[in-house]
Amino acid sequence: MLDTSRHRQFRAEQLEDPEFEAEYERARHEIGQIDAVIVELDRLRVEAGCSKAGLARRIGKNPAAIRRLFTAESNPELRTVAALASALHAEVRVVARPRRKARGGAG
Repeated sequence: MLDTSRHRQFRAEQLEDPEFEAEYERARHEIGQIDAVIVELDRLRVEAGCSKAGLARRIGKNPAAIRRLFTAESNPELRTVAALASALHAEVRVVARPRRKARGGAG
């Protein structure tokens, strides 16, 4: 088993810096959103009974690239995400979240 204690300790030390913590949380949130989109596209692919290679052919992409997109951490191009969604009879939407009120009552 890989010992990651040094990494965890280093990260904890870095997170004590408010700027680092803010950037870390922003990146974590972005990665979570990308992962959620890919997981949903993969769920739709399976539901449609479509292989990764078949889906790749439907959107004119290299099957290996689509396999990597669904199996490895990646940051797919929005154009690819939109093409996959379209091929799966879905769409990509951006939905505004409610804004948190700023400290001091201003919002």
